[in-house]
Amino acid sequence: MKRIMENWRQLLNENKLRIFDFDDTLVQTDSKIILHKSNGETIEQTPGDWAVYEPQKGDEFDYTEFHGSLKNPRELKDYTNILRRVLGAGSDGRKTVILTARSPSSYNGIIEFLEDIGIDSSALELVTLGEGDPQAKADWVEQRIEEGYDDIFFIDDSPRYIAAVQALAEKYPNVKLRTQKV
Repeated sequence: MKRIMENWRQLLNENKLRIFDFDDTLVQTDSKIILHKSNGETIEQTPGDWAVYEPQKGDEFDYTEFHGSLKNPRELKDYTNILRRVLGAGSDGRKTVILTARSPSSYNGIIEFLEDIGIDSSALELVTLGEGDPQAKADWVEQRIEEGYDDIFFIDDSPRYIAAVQALAEKYPNVKLRTQKV
């Protein structure tokens, strides 16, 4: 069955995957990650702060503000315009996905935001991992590679997510895998 799906995908040229992160890529919000350090210190981090922070032993992260509705969302037009162009190019075998570490409870808020800024959410797939580990995004991308996607473009603001996904290029040398850091 898997072989049949691969053959159909090739015939239909459905092998292109375009993946966009959400926070600090398509939107900026007032949500913060709460970092509890082992010494008892508590620090509020923006998604941008978190993206470049090197976790220390004993760190615990609280992502509660990334559950449910979006806190004061603001469109980041440079990348939402790229998303619009990708979606406007048609479905020429291209699948477009927003892949976020946000909780599944944020799903409706993200869809509402996209619709509010004029992006047809039915033209893309929204995946809410509910997981901040960069390997979770890499694992999701790897599953798509195993399904037959061989032309992948991944856009994210976090160097850790970029590195985790880019590491797949060594494992899958026949896949055209490009990453772009916001």
